[in-house]
Amino acid sequence: MRSEKEMLALIEAIALEDENIRAAYLEGSRVNPNVTKDLFQDYDVVYIVETTRPYREDKKWITRFGEILYMNYPEDNVHYPSDVENCYGWQIQCGDGNRLDLHVCTKDYALESLEMYRVLVDKDHIMPAQEDTSEERYWVKEPSEREFQCTCMDFWWCFNNVAKEMWRQDIPYVMEHLDMVLRPQLELMLEWKIGMEHQFAVNVGKSGKYLSRYLSEEEYQSFLATYSSAEAEAIWESVFTMCRLFDRTAKEVSRRLGFHYDQDNADHSIAFLHRVKELPLDADRIMEESVHLTDGRVQK
Repeated sequence: MRSEKEMLALIEAIALEDENIRAAYLEGSRVNPNVTKDLFQDYDVVYIVETTRPYREDKKWITRFGEILYMNYPEDNVHYPSDVENCYGWQIQCGDGNRLDLHVCTKDYALESLEMYRVLVDKDHIMPAQEDTSEERYWVKEPSEREFQCTCMDFWWCFNNVAKEMWRQDIPYVMEHLDMVLRPQLELMLEWKIGMEHQFAVNVGKSGKYLSRYLSEEEYQSFLATYSSAEAEAIWESVFTMCRLFDRTAKEVSRRLGFHYDQDNADHSIAFLHRVKELPLDADRIMEESVHLTDGRVQK
């Protein structure tokens, strides 16, 4: 497997030899000094070019990066609209284990989307003088009370969908709803908690990548327990674990930020989940009569 030094030397050499490439820069995790390096880090490379056409038409030019095991053309994917005249890319898994996420972009397009980067080549001095290796743009943002309350309302309401589809035994729907709708809201609440503890000057990573660094061991194990197998009892267990973790975290966030938290809404949602969990599959009604709450459960 080629070293980082060898890979960067190759990336720079290709840029210097190609007259159409006017600049090259590295972005992503290899630029972030706070990211722990490992062998799976890819090389996020952008070449600033006069035009993308020669690279789109000559599919073989990328063989200059070495043996290619397999690859993807993200801008050719019909599911993702793209502006190929101004930016075109390749995702390349090299035979030696290295991976490249490579793009050729026109100058205006590239400079408008600069984030965290390190300049490798700059023939025309078009790159900003100050390189950007700060992760401040990724820090957790302090929520407004409205953002907090909307997140809570959505979280507790969406469990209604989980409850009814669990009764219907529609497991694929439930699993997708838990992971795509409810989990992001739980992660957001955990991020706010961590943000408060670090004056909102902290990056928890994409998809909760660094949550383990900032949560207590008990909190993180609870978070992991919200992932379940596709077996009904395991799903119910993860659902109630998710509820407890969100409820506990939301209380702390609301208290420390001085926000109102609708505890009744949370309690009623949890009670409804318990009711539906106990509902026979041949039931012809959800509630037999008016109900009230005792210790978070529905009681007649």
